[in-house]
Amino acid sequence: MKEKGLRIIISGGGTGGHIFPAISIANAIKKRWDDSEILFVGAKDRMEMERVPAAGYTIVGLPVSGFDRKHLLKNIAVAIKLLKSMYMANKIIADFKPDVAVGVGGYASGPILRAAASKGIPALIQEQNSYPGVTNKMLAEKAVKICVAYEGLEKYFPKEKIVLTGNPCRQDLMVSEENKRKGIEFFRLSPEKKTILVIGGSLGAKTINESIIKAFPKIEQADDVQIIWQCGKYYYDNIKQLQDEGKIPSNVRLHDFISHMDYAYSVADLIISRAGAGSISEFCLLGKPVILVPSPNVAEDHQTKNAQALVEKGAAVMIADADAPSLLFDVALDVVRDKERLKSLSNNIAKLAQPDSADRIVDEIAKIVGKGRKA
Repeated sequence: MKEKGLRIIISGGGTGGHIFPAISIANAIKKRWDDSEILFVGAKDRMEMERVPAAGYTIVGLPVSGFDRKHLLKNIAVAIKLLKSMYMANKIIADFKPDVAVGVGGYASGPILRAAASKGIPALIQEQNSYPGVTNKMLAEKAVKICVAYEGLEKYFPKEKIVLTGNPCRQDLMVSEENKRKGIEFFRLSPEKKTILVIGGSLGAKTINESIIKAFPKIEQADDVQIIWQCGKYYYDNIKQLQDEGKIPSNVRLHDFISHMDYAYSVADLIISRAGAGSISEFCLLGKPVILVPSPNVAEDHQTKNAQALVEKGAAVMIADADAPSLLFDVALDVVRDKERLKSLSNNIAKLAQPDSADRIVDEIAKIVGKGRKA
């Protein structure tokens, strides 16, 4: 007999790294209890307000935002927004009456999980990174369970609350020979050449783009290598101009955004990427060799810590953002031509994969609510 549905609030967002896991958890909840009611709570004007409804879920926005460390006077407005968000969060909890509240990090998690805890509603938090964000560290004492993707987080969270589940990933990524064949055709590639996939997120990564441009002469001479370059929408127009002027080597395929990531991952012999937790989880599941260039523009430099966790296990190569313009493509060309190095990186990163992460998080939710509330 099917288990009876639950009422669950999922809060957080701000970036794709928070939103994709949240939606994956919601989908796994629906798979387990198809009559469940799920309400998302996000930050107004952030990307979750578009992405969550597109995935088929209802979302309420709070006017919450982060503190501005550079312009302290602006924090008066931030504090007012926080008070308003706390009031709204209490009302949402009172009206929706959830069985459990799930926080995935991001500004909106704070008010909602605090409001839930004050009403005696159990909370679970999911931490994507190897170094926790401020919100999740503050909420740890309120949470019943803390689902993590990296070992060693007992430095930041109570050990008895931690469960290693991994990060839920997008469901539509699959590396296969069929997708590789389609990818070669889609990206107009040569099946004989080694392929480097360069990804900078939907908006792009400035340093990685600059590193490619600086390396054009080396790339042009590398006739055994081809590059798929996802430069990001923010930078595309300027870089497309270089292409129109004939300045981009013929073995580079330029894209602002890649809709078929399954094709891109399938053809890639080596990936160059930022070190966001969600991306790293995908690389682990797919067993793909990667060079990580951590973004310096993130809270508590958590991307460097994410990358170091892999480097320590021989599962990735890391190049600092400041070193990338001078080093990135020398290293990339060396690695992609070294068959044994690629094999070693692939084997080691695959060992870190945490499959079925969303289902494992739902298992923890089931335990929290007394399992199962069977019908």
